[in-house]
Amino acid sequence: MTDLLRVEKLEVNYGEFVAVRGVSFEVREGDLLTIIGANGAGKSTTLRALMGLTRSRSGRITFRGTDITAEPAHARARRGISLVPEGRRILPDLSVEENLRLGAYTVKSPDDIAAELDRAFTLFPRLRERARQAGKTLSGGEQQMLAIARALMSRPRLLLLDEVSLGLMPILVEQTFATIQTLHRQGATILLVEQNARMALTIATRAYVLETGSITLSGTAAEMAADPKVKQAYLGG
Repeated sequence: MTDLLRVEKLEVNYGEFVAVRGVSFEVREGDLLTIIGANGAGKSTTLRALMGLTRSRSGRITFRGTDITAEPAHARARRGISLVPEGRRILPDLSVEENLRLGAYTVKSPDDIAAELDRAFTLFPRLRERARQAGKTLSGGEQQMLAIARALMSRPRLLLLDEVSLGLMPILVEQTFATIQTLHRQGATILLVEQNARMALTIATRAYVLETGSITLSGTAAEMAADPKVKQAYLGG
C-alpha cells in the first residue's frame, strides 16, 4: 500500500496548552485506520488540523505526495479530503437533499451530483424517505447518516470521521459502524477517531493510541485489541 496521507511531528497549541505534540503517522491507500484515546487526548484536534480547520504550530502534512500544511480547508477539500465532524454539524433549517447538495460543492457535473445523491440514498434509504424534511426534524441517528452522506458527496479520496458514535443509542452505533465497514469494502480510505475503542478496533485494519497529545502505541487493530495496556485502559479489562 502507498501512503495517501503522511503526518510528521505535528504539533497543535491552544494558547499555552499543547493539545497535540510531535504526532507522526501515515494513512495508506485502502486503510481503515483508527485513532483511539480518552476524551481530551487530542484526537479531534488532530483531525481538525488535518482538515485545515485548526492551524498547526509545527510539523508537516503531506497528501498524495504534496505538502498541504499551509493550505486552507477548502483547498484540502478540493484535493479530496472530507470530514464528518464531531456533533454532526448539519444545517438544521435546510432539507436533507439541500444538505447533501452542499456537500457536493466541489463536483461540477449535474450528472455526477445526481449519481452521488442516488448513491447516498442507496446507502441510507431513510434519507431518501426524508429528502424534503428539514435537517432539524431528523433523529440523532438520521442526522449522523446525513453527516456521513454529505461528506461522501464530494467523492473524497480520504474520509475523516470524528466521534461518529457520540450520543447514539447502542443499536445505532452498531448500524453506523456497519456502514463504515461497507464504505471500506467499497474501496474508501478512512481515518476514524473514536472513543468507543472496542467498536473501532473491531472494524479497523490498523490503530494508533493517542494519550495526552502523543501517540503511545501503534499496530494492527488485532494487535492493539490484544495489548494488555489497551485492554486495561480502553476495553474494560
